Amino acid sequence: MTAVADVEVIAPADEEVLTPEALDFVARLHRELNPHRLELLERRRERQAELDAGALPGFLPETKGIREGGWSVAPAPADLRDRRCEITGPVDRKMMINALNSGARVFMADYEDANSPTWTNVVEGQRNVSDAVRRAISLETPEKRYTLNDEIATLLIRPRGWHLPERHVLVGGEPVSGSLFDFGLHMFRNAREQCDRGSGPYFYLPKLESHHEARLWAQAFELAEEEVGLPHGTIRCTVLIETILAAFEMEEILHELRDWGCALNAGRWDYMFSVIKKFRSRDWVLPDRIQVTMTVPFMRAYTELLVRSCHRRGAHAIGGMAAYIPSRKNPEVNEIALAKVREDKERESSDGFDGTWVAHPDLVPVATEVFDRVLGERPNQVGRLREDVAPDEAALLSIPDTPGSITEGGLRTNVSVGVRYLDAWLHGVGAAAIDNLMEDAATAEISRSQVWQWVRAGRFDEARVRQEIAAVDAGEEAKLLFAELALADQLVEFLTLPAYTHLE
Repeated sequence: MTAVADVEVIAPADEEVLTPEALDFVARLHRELNPHRLELLERRRERQAELDAGALPGFLPETKGIREGGWSVAPAPADLRDRRCEITGPVDRKMMINALNSGARVFMADYEDANSPTWTNVVEGQRNVSDAVRRAISLETPEKRYTLNDEIATLLIRPRGWHLPERHVLVGGEPVSGSLFDFGLHMFRNAREQCDRGSGPYFYLPKLESHHEARLWAQAFELAEEEVGLPHGTIRCTVLIETILAAFEMEEILHELRDWGCALNAGRWDYMFSVIKKFRSRDWVLPDRIQVTMTVPFMRAYTELLVRSCHRRGAHAIGGMAAYIPSRKNPEVNEIALAKVREDKERESSDGFDGTWVAHPDLVPVATEVFDRVLGERPNQVGRLREDVAPDEAALLSIPDTPGSITEGGLRTNVSVGVRYLDAWLHGVGAAAIDNLMEDAATAEISRSQVWQWVRAGRFDEARVRQEIAAVDAGEEAKLLFAELALADQLVEFLTLPAYTHLE
């Protein structure tokens, strides 16, 4: 156990990473910002109760002046002007090296949905990121030596969401915010080094539900820059619009973070989960996950509005994840995967997105090629304003218009994917290859929440779900946890909260 003033580390840890000075920096952020964080989480609970009682979200009357104002975000730095292909992955050493070498313009190193937050993963992830910033990251295996190429992707960090704690570090006897722990350690250890190397501390911000939550990040940025001694606006950020509530406040979120050159990303998987969760009391039952494509009405409205909102403010709009994993052994599987990715990226690039996400290095060439055809020598298409798109509350809420059906195969897939992903997560793997798709916590959230919704709607009964769970080849702990989540009386807010208690 390590103690610094009122900071306690209650598990063995690498003291080169968790130095007293670094812990003190995180504690200062936590003391200053955590009371507001807790207030915002309480507001989430109040908002959910309002939705359960029949309220619907809409564009905020009180922020109409922001939406009609003539402001813009700070311009992107040189190494974030061209974001045509971004790759994501956990802060695992081998995966980081491969992602940085992948040919993508940006690599998002993920402490959140693609990372199982075991204490070992979290602390080793900080060391891995620091080594990557200094180009000192390498790995020796019996088969191969992994090192960085001369040209690598620009590094962005995704800390955990506001709702997640880091229970291994206590400040004043309470667990520190996982967001502030991930963010604060990175800022303390790497921000100056990144600036000295011609880049900077760049972040992806997950799970925001309002512009008030974005304002808390702005406060964190301002405080951290001051403490580290960096000029105001050095940090750059991209916000994932992955909740239905944030979709009604996209311009307000950009406005709160405008000094930090904010961009937006269409976080499609969590967005679908959010729709199920926020409208759980309504009879808005979605069909099989595979049928809820980006072309269904409510998803189309959300992505087009995202591009319009970003480009009006001089911000980049980044498209969603291509989760397919190409097969190097099965040409037929590979051809199908690449065709689906190409179709998805052609839609995004033609809609005006400035870049897109992939989950595997083998998808970088096809995504890049598609955006190359649209962008040519331009770094982005921020100048394409999409004035043909009008903000439309009804379109964003057109969830009942989603075509498709609920099938036995859909139930089987959701249960199988959900249980197997939880099994991997409980064993410290946050990005798991399952049935030629890269699954993370977001897709597991869809799986378990859809099963919950379908049972509640009477499409399947508990016995049928338990039968499917029993058939999955996975550990008993994962099966019990999935059943607990999918068959609960009330939809659990995030699976990662109860699942976290199972981790070391």
